[in-house]
Amino acid sequence: MTASPHAAHLAQLNVATLRHPFDDPRMTPFVELLDPVNAAADGAPGFVWRLVEEGSDDATGLRPAGEDVIVNLTVWETQEALWDFAYRSGHLDVMRRRREWFERHVEAHLVLWWIPAGHRPTVAEALERLTELRALGPSPRAFTFASSYTTAEAAPHLQPTPTAP
Repeated sequence: MTASPHAAHLAQLNVATLRHPFDDPRMTPFVELLDPVNAAADGAPGFVWRLVEEGSDDATGLRPAGEDVIVNLTVWETQEALWDFAYRSGHLDVMRRRREWFERHVEAHLVLWWIPAGHRPTVAEALERLTELRALGPSPRAFTFASSYTTAEAAPHLQPTPTAP
């Protein structure tokens, strides 16, 4: 995790339901884009951290939301930094092709929330925030780009979500 002058960072989780098994040849273009996209994220201004599977360069082998669902969990210094990476970089080209590889989600598939700087969110915490967004709608605890909250609005909720043992 890189050092940051910000008191709070933005955590981001998105989930994607695979159209095909990960080793299916139709998924090859996506798989081939993983390393360059992850390297671009790692070097992007405002990037702090991303979830990776132990012994791997990415988190695609982790399946905490179901066997056909991959997760992407990252932390950014600011919402603007995440937005710039997601929508103003080469990452946008990959997102434009997502229907080739992933099913369309009816429910929210992306959740954002503020965390104390230095906190590394767990997958359980992230999935809990997504569940909360789906059940209750946007709030300072779980929101989207379209319904965002400031760190000041989220201040009472900056503690990590306790998870069951």
